[in-house]
Amino acid sequence: MSETAPTTATPVMLDHEPHTNIPHHAGVDLDPHTNLEPLADLIRDRVYMDYNATTPLEPEVISAVTDALRFAWGNPSSTYLPGTANNMVVHSAVEHFWKSCVAEKGARERGHLLNGSRVLPHIITSNVEHDSVKIPVENLLKTGRADVTFLPVSMVTGRVEAEDVVSAMRPTTCLVSVMLANNETGVIMPVREICERVRAVKRPAFSPRVLLHTDAAQAFGKIHVDAQDLGVDYITIVGHKFYAPRIGALFVNGPGTSTPIHPLLYGGGQERSFRPGTENTPMIAGLGKAAELVTTNLAAYESHLLDIRLYLEQRLLAVFGEEKVRFNSHFPGSDTLPNTCNVSILGQGLQGYQVLSTCRRLLASVGAACHSDRGDQPSHVLLNCGVPYHVAANALRISVGRQTSRQDVDVVVADLRDAVEHLEQMN
Repeated sequence: MSETAPTTATPVMLDHEPHTNIPHHAGVDLDPHTNLEPLADLIRDRVYMDYNATTPLEPEVISAVTDALRFAWGNPSSTYLPGTANNMVVHSAVEHFWKSCVAEKGARERGHLLNGSRVLPHIITSNVEHDSVKIPVENLLKTGRADVTFLPVSMVTGRVEAEDVVSAMRPTTCLVSVMLANNETGVIMPVREICERVRAVKRPAFSPRVLLHTDAAQAFGKIHVDAQDLGVDYITIVGHKFYAPRIGALFVNGPGTSTPIHPLLYGGGQERSFRPGTENTPMIAGLGKAAELVTTNLAAYESHLLDIRLYLEQRLLAVFGEEKVRFNSHFPGSDTLPNTCNVSILGQGLQGYQVLSTCRRLLASVGAACHSDRGDQPSHVLLNCGVPYHVAANALRISVGRQTSRQDVDVVVADLRDAVEHLEQMN
C-alpha cells in the first residue's frame, strides 16, 4: 500500500479533533444555522497556522464531492471494502485475542485461568497517543476487560523506542498501537523498527498473534506513508488533516482473512457487514481525490512545508533571541513532521493561551483541539516528553500548510512580538 490506498479502503466518520470549518480561535461560537459571511469578514485579516488541527478543502476535492452529490447518489453498499476507526482496531484486537488464545486444557472461554491467573488481553501503546486511541484502551483497563501498558516516550528523543516495546511484551499481548507522528511535537515514531522487532519475538504456542496498528492521521499528506514498508496490519487516516472532508479511513491488510476485523456495531450488510450504515459517497469521493493529490504532489508539499517551518523558526529566533525561545519539537536524533513548530516564548505571564488570546492576527493553538477544555494546564504530551512545566505552559503549536507563505510568517512573528510586548508591560 502507498498513499493511494484510501481510494480502496472505505472511509468512515471519525471524531479526531472536531471543529467548524471556520477556525475556532476566531472567538465566535457557531450555531448550525449561523450565516457565515459576517464571520468570514471578521477573520479575513487573520493568518491561520493550525493545520495540524484541520485543513481547508482543496478545490479539486470540492469538485469531487460536488460531482458525487450530482451523479453518484445511488446506494453504494455492494461495492466497497471495509474500513473504520481506531476504536474498531482496539475492539478487533480484543476479539482476536479471545478467538485465538488457547488457554489451559485447550479452553477458549473468556476469563479462563491460565497457570492459576486470570487471562486478559494485553495492549501496548504510548503515553502520547491521541485520545481516539488513549481513551478506548483506558476504558478497557478501567472496566477490567484488558491489561494496558502505556509506554513512556524517551525524554531525549521524544519517541517510543522499539526496545521498550519488546521489553513490555507478554504472552497475552495482542495489540501494539503507536502513532506514526505526534500531533503536538511532530516527532515521527520508529514504527517500522517496532514492527520488525515485534515480529521477531518468539512467542509461546498459546499466545495470539500480535496485531500492529499505527494512527497516521498527522503523518499522511506530509510524509511518505506505506503500509508494506511499515509492516503494520492497520493504518488510520483522517481527511481533514490533508485537505479532505472530515471523514476517515482504516487500511486493513487482508481484512477478515490475514488480518482480523470485527464490527463494533451490527445492522445492515454494508461494508461486508463490518460496519452498518449507508456509506457517505460524496465524502468518500473527496477523500479519494485528496489522497490522489497526495500521491502526485507529496514531494512538493513536503518541500514547501519544511521551507516555511524552517523560516518560521529562523524568524522566531531572530526576533526573540535564543535565550527566550524554546523549541519543544526539537529532539536529538529524531525526525519530525515538516510543518510542525511547537515553541515556547519564555517569561512570566506568557502562557500559550494568554499569548494567543492577545494576538490580533495569528490563529493557532496550544495543542490538540480535543484537549481544549484543559484551560491553562500544560500539555501532558509535552510533559511526558520531558519538557519542564513552566516551558510547557508557554507552548504554542504553530503548524503551517500548503498555502502558508513567508509573508504570512513575517506577519505572524510580528504579531507574536507585539502580543508578548503587551503582556510583558502588563506584568
